[in-house]
Amino acid sequence: MILTGGLKSVLPHVLRRIIRCNKLSISSTSGMAEGYKQANVVILHKSLADDFEKFCHANDGPLPLLYRSKPGEWACPLSSDSDIRTDCLQYRIYEHGAYTGSLKSLKEYSEQLKDMVTFYLGCSFSFEKAVQNAGIPIRNVEQKCNVSMYKTAVPCYSVSPFRCNLVVTMRPVPASRLEAAVLATSGLKAAHGAPIHMGDPGLLGIQDLSKPDYGDPVHLHAGDIPVYWACGVTGVEAVINCRAPLAFTHSPGCMFITDLKNDSVTVRSSREVPQVHCISQDPLRYSIVSAEAAQKIRTLEALIGIDPGDRGIIHLHRQDELLKACLSISHARSVLITTGFPTHFAYEPPEENDGPPGALAIAAILQALEKEVAIVTDQRAMNLNKKIIEEAVQLGILKRPVPLLSYQRESADSALMFLCENRNPGRPRFDHLIAIERAGMAADGNYYNARKVNIKHLIDPIDELFLAAQTIPGVTTTGVGDGGNELGMGKVKDAVKKHIKNGDVIACDIEADFTIVAGVSNWGGYAIACALYILSTCEIHDRYLRKAVGFPQLSKKMVWLSALPSVTK
Repeated sequence: MILTGGLKSVLPHVLRRIIRCNKLSISSTSGMAEGYKQANVVILHKSLADDFEKFCHANDGPLPLLYRSKPGEWACPLSSDSDIRTDCLQYRIYEHGAYTGSLKSLKEYSEQLKDMVTFYLGCSFSFEKAVQNAGIPIRNVEQKCNVSMYKTAVPCYSVSPFRCNLVVTMRPVPASRLEAAVLATSGLKAAHGAPIHMGDPGLLGIQDLSKPDYGDPVHLHAGDIPVYWACGVTGVEAVINCRAPLAFTHSPGCMFITDLKNDSVTVRSSREVPQVHCISQDPLRYSIVSAEAAQKIRTLEALIGIDPGDRGIIHLHRQDELLKACLSISHARSVLITTGFPTHFAYEPPEENDGPPGALAIAAILQALEKEVAIVTDQRAMNLNKKIIEEAVQLGILKRPVPLLSYQRESADSALMFLCENRNPGRPRFDHLIAIERAGMAADGNYYNARKVNIKHLIDPIDELFLAAQTIPGVTTTGVGDGGNELGMGKVKDAVKKHIKNGDVIACDIEADFTIVAGVSNWGGYAIACALYILSTCEIHDRYLRKAVGFPQLSKKMVWLSALPSVTK
């Protein structure tokens, strides 16, 4: 028997010959034939072939199609002198969706194979050399084991009779090398391309990294982040669920090795260069955006930072808060917005006009992006906000009315009851909370306007929702303000106290995860709407959001565009 040492430099045709002779005592082709493409294999009856090809094209992240054979075609143009019946380390046989055994050769099924079609699908083993060249260790190769593969809760785009959830591979990557790993793989579309998730496995529905569904557990070193790529074993799951009378696949990790060299990645435009940003610590979550989209959002951030009131807000600015906040909102399913700052005491209610227009701009783009959105405000301002929302719908600013809520503290767990179903932190109603020009509680428990007037008697305790959100995993918060006394500005309270007039008294003490500082708070709302549009039209971010399954969402671009704020709106 031949052991694994030195196989990484052996040419593919030699490796296939060795495999064909059953002379390898290994369980995976990871690390072999460096620089050459490897392929997942699915073999189906010809009557299913057209639908499976459509399924591959609809889910080209996990199932990048390298070649579809003709019925009974055992040789493959991807490799010279090959025979699909013998050239994988191991095969699996499925009958009516049930796994019935493993085989070293399919020759005994030659008669059946005459009516079957072979699909060769790209494999992440193909990008291992590129990842290593970027200075990133391949932990499973170091640990001499197969890569870890997991079933997820992410549904693929179905093409009857093929439907299943996405399968992913997990590779530990040092936190300092995340962006390098994304950059190294994003251009290798035939090898699954860029990762589809980085961080907490629970966000994919994976319960325990130590128990992979396929392959071997791979140990994370200190400082490693679990990074997930779409996996061709998704095809195996599709075969199981379609319940074909007879089907074959490779055994996970036992790939077909082709003669094709890996694609070389050329210098790319900023539209194609990915950036990685951490958007949550609990649970740990990263997101991806193109350098071009990130720069556009930074330009927005600079524009709204103009200080017409000369308050000194430049001292409150934190780089990339708009970008990170909008990446977080982009991943959210349901968003709660709050606004309301009483200043005009001669009126009833005494609201100012900074806040509601920005809140509506955010709500409009969230509706266009098909996210759930609600607004919570003070009980005394409910009728005013109801009329504003009704008029916004009549004018076409909103597609439909936004649910309008109020919050009062009735018990110690009122905030938790408001934010979560049955007070259960594992079932939050909202993923993201946004406060825009909302009066925020100061360190002494009071609420102040810019002139140090205490307005506590006019404020409902909506701050409690932001404090409670800090204790609920997966719920993130954004504060938008222009003076430092707004809800969420606690993140920059030291700067407020030092640089803003009356800051030592009026500074909000309640922090948000992200703090967007604008010359006028409404500008911050408009910028959030525009940044969400930029992210939605970014192909790199769109692919990451949909986990590389289904089709790009860019066909909805005009709907998103029509939802953006304008002078008339």
